[in-house]
Amino acid sequence: MSDITKSVDVPEYTDAELVAGEELAREPAFWLAHLLVTMGDLSADTDEYGVAASVFEPMLERLSDAEQPWPVFRVAFGGGHTTFVVYANFEDTNTVEFVVRHPAWDRLGHLGQCGPEEAGPGLSWTELTAIAASVPENASDAEGLVDPAQRLLLLLPMLGDAATPEDAWEVVVRALVRCGAPDDVAPRFARELLGTDMDDGYSEPSWMVAGDNPVPICSSHYSPRQIPIALGITPNQAQALAEALRGDDPSGPI
Repeated sequence: MSDITKSVDVPEYTDAELVAGEELAREPAFWLAHLLVTMGDLSADTDEYGVAASVFEPMLERLSDAEQPWPVFRVAFGGGHTTFVVYANFEDTNTVEFVVRHPAWDRLGHLGQCGPEEAGPGLSWTELTAIAASVPENASDAEGLVDPAQRLLLLLPMLGDAATPEDAWEVVVRALVRCGAPDDVAPRFARELLGTDMDDGYSEPSWMVAGDNPVPICSSHYSPRQIPIALGITPNQAQALAEALRGDDPSGPI
C-alpha cells in the first residue's frame, strides 16, 4: 500500500495533521473501502466485490488509524473551489467529512459527513456530475484527483436527489470499472450504491434556489445544505460557487 506523507493545509483543521491521500486512490481496495465505509456494510464479503480481504483490511486500517495523520482527498473544480474529503479519525470515533472551500473565503462550506453522526445529502446529481467533470485546466494529480471517475466515486456518498436520472447507475458502473471494479461486479454494486432503501426524507430530497442566494438548498432536514453553502460569503462569491456547482465557468471577482 502506498505511503502518504505530503501535508495538506485546510485552515479550519488547525488541530489535526492532514496528509494528501490521493496515492491511495490508485488502488481498487481504496474505492471499495471508501464506498463501504460511507455507504455500505463493512461486514460484506470483500471477495464478492473483487478485493481480497488481505488487501482490503490494511487499507481500511490506514483510513481509520487515529495514530496516523488524517488522509485528505482533494477535488478542485470551477472557479478555484475545492472539495475536501477528510478521514477524521479520533481515538473513539471515525468520521468522513465532506467540505468545500475557496481560498478567498474565511470559512468552510459543509456538504455533510458519514459516521456515527451522519449528515447529508450534500450534492444533487447535477452538482455531483458537474464537479466530477470540471477538472481544472492544467490540473496536476499532485494537487488532487483529476480522473472524473475517481472524482465522482469520491463524492458519491453525498448524493441525494429525487431528480437523479434512472440511468445514473450506468454512469456509476463506468466509474467503478474505471477504478478497478470487475466488470461482473460493477452493475450490482452500482445499484446497491444508488439504492433508495433509506427514508425518503434523507435519500430523495429536492433541491431549489430560495431567496436572494443563488446556491441551491436541500429539502432534507438531515442536510447541512438546508442553508446555502458557506452562508455569509459575499454575493459575488456565492454567485461564483453557484455557477461552479452547475458546471459553468465562473467569471468575475470572487
